[in-house]
Amino acid sequence: MTPILVYGFPSGSSMGLVAALEWLGKPYRLCRVDMFGEMRDPAYAKLNPRIETPALIADKGQIVTETMAIAAWLEARDAERRISFDPLSRDADRMHQLMAFVNTGFTGAFGPLWAAMEMDVPEPAVQAAWQKLGIEGVLDRHDKLEGLIESGPYLMGDRPTLADGILVGVARWLEFHQVAEVARWPKISAIRQVLEADPAVVFATGLENGEQLTGNGCCQGHVALADVIEQYGV
Repeated sequence: MTPILVYGFPSGSSMGLVAALEWLGKPYRLCRVDMFGEMRDPAYAKLNPRIETPALIADKGQIVTETMAIAAWLEARDAERRISFDPLSRDADRMHQLMAFVNTGFTGAFGPLWAAMEMDVPEPAVQAAWQKLGIEGVLDRHDKLEGLIESGPYLMGDRPTLADGILVGVARWLEFHQVAEVARWPKISAIRQVLEADPAVVFATGLENGEQLTGNGCCQGHVALADVIEQYGV
């Protein structure tokens, strides 16, 4: 079957996996989920009991969750090495290192900021503490990523890889949470400019915003969340 990526909006980290599917160049379908609405419905737990996106309905109908696991699934099927490298190469090791850093420390640094924003009953003192912790962490993780980047225009070399896909969905949270201007980190800023102008990222961002776009032709349309849960939910 054609795999289905369940991706979230608004500003979901999973946007970058949609872009990666476009770069991969193989047929896929999508399921767009409101993370502040549909995802909170108890039925969604049948796809991911942790109540998160992304989730992938893979080629045999099995559910794969967690960004790194989905990225590994895509990498294993990237025979042409369009978004990855020979698994035994140094380039593959470095790509995995960058992916792991972005998906853990870099992404996790935003956690306190999301927690402060999403409190059911606002507590100003708690929110202020979380915001301070989050801002300090985000600035530090950006400094660390800036130090890891060698030469552009992408995180690795002259083409986008899975590492770029994982970065581009999360990096925009810097502005969403009004932490700092990305120009503070010249290497990250340059990579983001290239990625955010990439047709696959423009396509993925447009879909996230509810626009009707066609991309490069690999996307075979959207599937309603209720249908995905009914057919594949555990």
